[in-house]
Amino acid sequence: QVQLVESGGGLVQAGDSLRLSCAASGRTFSNSAMGWFRQAPGKERECVAAINWNGGLTYYPESVKGRFTISRDNAKNTIYLSMNSLKPEDTAVYYCAARQTPYTHFSGRTSDYAYWGQGTQVTVSS
Repeated sequence: QVQLVESGGGLVQAGDSLRLSCAASGRTFSNSAMGWFRQAPGKERECVAAINWNGGLTYYPESVKGRFTISRDNAKNTIYLSMNSLKPEDTAVYYCAARQTPYTHFSGRTSDYAYWGQGTQVTVSS
């Protein structure tokens, strides 16, 4: 059974930092592109970071560029999202996701990801 389990969320103040982790089990994702998405109440799920299978390529939307960093440790089947200078508008449930087909490029579209975690809440107070 494939599982993605996020951890590291919490309540922080504006300007603080958090590091999210996503541990995969049930199969290896060391050759799969993976991403972090978030969904705020009443809004669509959006991609905040994506990484290719070996970590050599990454993607960030303008809203988080320079503040968020995605990384991966394939030996641990884990990806991370380091978030700095957090803002109240970063408040959301954060999900990690993995593409099913190995060696495909990362994507910012939710429909391109077959596996999802249950999400972890990040709340940034002003």
